[in-house]
Amino acid sequence: MTEIEIGKNKRARRAYAFDDVAIVPSRRTRDPEEVSVTWQIDAYRFDLPVLAAPMDSVMSPATAIEFGRLGGLGVLNLEGLWTRYEDPSGLLEEVASLRGLEGTQRLQEIYTEPIKPELITARLKEMRAAGVTVAGSLSPQRTKEFAKAVVDAGVDMFVIRGTTVSAEHVSSNAEPLNLKEFIYELDVPVIVGGCATYQAALHLMRTGAAGVLVGFGGGAAHTTRTVLGIAVPMASAVSDVAAARRDYLDESGGRYVHVIADGSIGLSGDVPKAIACGADAVMIGSPLARATDAPGRGFHWGNEAHHADLPRGQRVEFDSVGTLEEIMFGPSRVADGTMNLVGALKRSMATTGYTDVKEFQRVEVVVNS
Repeated sequence: MTEIEIGKNKRARRAYAFDDVAIVPSRRTRDPEEVSVTWQIDAYRFDLPVLAAPMDSVMSPATAIEFGRLGGLGVLNLEGLWTRYEDPSGLLEEVASLRGLEGTQRLQEIYTEPIKPELITARLKEMRAAGVTVAGSLSPQRTKEFAKAVVDAGVDMFVIRGTTVSAEHVSSNAEPLNLKEFIYELDVPVIVGGCATYQAALHLMRTGAAGVLVGFGGGAAHTTRTVLGIAVPMASAVSDVAAARRDYLDESGGRYVHVIADGSIGLSGDVPKAIACGADAVMIGSPLARATDAPGRGFHWGNEAHHADLPRGQRVEFDSVGTLEEIMFGPSRVADGTMNLVGALKRSMATTGYTDVKEFQRVEVVVNS
């Protein structure tokens, strides 16, 4: 790929965000009713190629259950308020009432409450009792400490999610998590990330992960770009990781690792763009924060927002547009891409003549001039 000279001492390649690319219609079109958006990872089949992000503003046990009922995979944040407090509803109300700079400081205080293994067990058992696929998320730093409680509670799928996750973390202060060894010893499929480059993704795939999350500092509630100066445009990142998936498929003799776009999925049009760039599924947060039944009550934040030393996120306020079901399936009452995400994906696929998600990865895209 052609590199651009930034200055005499530095060259870089051009990278593209979802806003920089567009899907090209083909000679064939179909009826949206004939399009399938089902997705299967390991032994689990879903009606939608969509995971709900493990963020307290969008996923409670109740909304994770509802999202599962709608056909997606709701992932509960196992380091969040629901595993620190018996009943965090009052705190969620308080967070929604905070204004300005007091928000970050108060979030830091609220999240100093220790995580309780018995609450991890209780929340996951509540989800299992509802009959949906049970998924929970921990950061790499907490995985060793709480993994046993998660697996013992009967989780179906385990997500290790951080701002960035590598297979070669180096630390002189503590023994890092050995991802390959950890995943090998588990009896459940593991999704791990985020990552944003070909090489990092290839290394994560070699650990035995069932899926890799693609994204770094690109979410609506992240300030990673401004705080750390680190970000990778998502269209290029997804395409690079999809290339790693292809090469690993050959290297491993046929083992397929799913690529999940996790970042910059803010509107319905971003979902088909992510798949067109090579994603098998998407993980969304901010679109669900607009739900009237979202736990954040119109506010959206991630784990980075309450980091004790260097917060890299903020509470973002959104207008509520409809229920969780309406945001996913409509009917839409607005024309801005915030409602009926599934309907938009189906229509995009139908307009370009594709019948399933895997085929749709081959659709032609262009770079906006």
